[in-house]
Order: sequence, then C-alpha cells, then structure tokens
Amino acid sequence: MSARFVYWMNVSVDLKIERDLDEAGSGDWMSIDEAIHLVFNARAADLTHMVQGRKVYETMEQYWPAARDDASQPHFAREYGEIWTSTPKTLVSRSRTTAGYNTQIIAENAMERLATLRAESTGDIGVGGADLATQLLHAGLLDELLLFTHPVILGRGRPVFDAHDEPIKLNLLEQAVYPGGVTMQRYAIDYPATAS
Repeated sequence: MSARFVYWMNVSVDLKIERDLDEAGSGDWMSIDEAIHLVFNARAADLTHMVQGRKVYETMEQYWPAARDDASQPHFAREYGEIWTSTPKTLVSRSRTTAGYNTQIIAENAMERLATLRAESTGDIGVGGADLATQLLHAGLLDELLLFTHPVILGRGRPVFDAHDEPIKLNLLEQAVYPGGVTMQRYAIDYPATAS
C-alpha cells in the first residue's frame, strides 16, 4: 500500500493561509495555544515523511532546530522542534543544493520523483507549501487535505490553493472543534474519473 500525501495548513475562515506577503506562518491572526500545538505535535509525530517547498522549509529551518534545544521555550515547542528535525524530509527546490536535518533535495522532475516516493512509502507524508500542494493537486497526487481553521476572516491574502480549473469534490474523513474556536477538517480528495 502506498503512502498518502496530506496537505496540512492553518487557514482563516475565508481560506487564506497568510494575510500579508511572506508572513511565513507567523500571522497574529492564528489562535495557536498549547492545546492546539499538542494536537499538531501528535499529528506531526505520526508522519512518516515531510515534503516541503523552499519557502516553508526555510521558515521551519530558521526556527525549529534552535527551538528544540532552547530551554526557555515551552515543552511543546521543544517537542515540535525535535519532531521536525528528526523526521525524514524532502525539499523541493531548484535553488538549494544543501540541506540538513534529515533532508534530501529534489530539483528536477519533481512530480515524477514525488510519485515514486509516494508509491514506495507508507503512512502519511505531510505536504508543506501552497505552490507544492497545488502542483501535487494538478498532478493527481495529493490525497488528503488537513485544515485547521482559525476563527477570523482575513479578507485578503494567499489562498490555500493557487488557481485550479475544475471543481474537485472532497470527502470529509474527520473533524474536531478545539477550545478557542479552532476547528479541524480532514478531507480525502475525490478526483473526477478520467474518461477512457
């Protein structure tokens, strides 16, 4: 059985992933407290692999390795730092030639190589980055969407996916509501059948 590519993202109610350009996951509109972070940690710890675009990878790289070893950080932040640094990762980038923290780099033929990774792996592979997720969606390789929706309307900003020509149905697999109003929805992507 092959692995599943799961695009995991914090979003606003109007399905924006950032309000301002290069917000890099630090928008003050998100309601991430200890309880939510522990949910993130548990789900991240269950991933067998992570696939990230350069912007997401470099945002993570700048923060989480240092947080892992920083005694002034809360325990859940140190724990996530350990999870991120130790989980096998694939960075999709034409501009990076080196990367640490258990990371391999794919520069060319990314969709073909990611299809091979998916076919030869098991479990859930976390996908980070709207560019990469949109490419996987267009290639028919994205399996699931995991959204943590924060109780805010941003009104502008980057959408969860870039342009896509045709509607794609989703099948709800799981949902939850957390204190503070954050909700979680996990969907399977139901690609339309291709005509033969």
